[in-house]
Amino acid sequence: DPDWDESERIDEWLDLAKKVELLPATLAAALLWDAWEDFEPLQRQHWLGQVLVSDFLRSRGKVRSHLLAYAVGLREIPRERRRARDRTPRLVAFLEAMSAVAMAGMKDIDRLTLAKRQLERKALDKRSTSSLPVAIDLLLSRPIVSAHMVAKSARITPRGALNLIGELGVRELTGRGRYRAWGII
Repeated sequence: DPDWDESERIDEWLDLAKKVELLPATLAAALLWDAWEDFEPLQRQHWLGQVLVSDFLRSRGKVRSHLLAYAVGLREIPRERRRARDRTPRLVAFLEAMSAVAMAGMKDIDRLTLAKRQLERKALDKRSTSSLPVAIDLLLSRPIVSAHMVAKSARITPRGALNLIGELGVRELTGRGRYRAWGII
């Protein structure tokens, strides 16, 4: 659209961001998200609003280590509530999405904690020079791991990495004979 003035719309949104500084962080984030949905500052990068709101929360100290993934929480909220005509149901939907993404994050943390305990049990009776703890740390820190990655981080051969992965019994994600990858699901 040639009449779309992105800079003016972004300036409006940034002015609102300055005005909500005195509000509690979650309410301010809800208002910023709602304004992004209403102003639609960018024609092609609509997803950027969720990232900016997440960064706003991080700057206010609500989330310290990462950007909150609102897309995960927003999937749980029906579209009719997210796009309601009245502002109050939209803000409530945003806050419920924030709660849903926090619950999803807690479930992931619980799942990874359980997986870590199970994998560490397999490394209990091993030698102190075993590369198994390195492979466990790599598996827990990455969503998908190849034998080459394990070999490089543990400073062993690729065949030794395959033996470590087989010993841990983690799930293969690729289903291929060559270029295989594993992960904790």
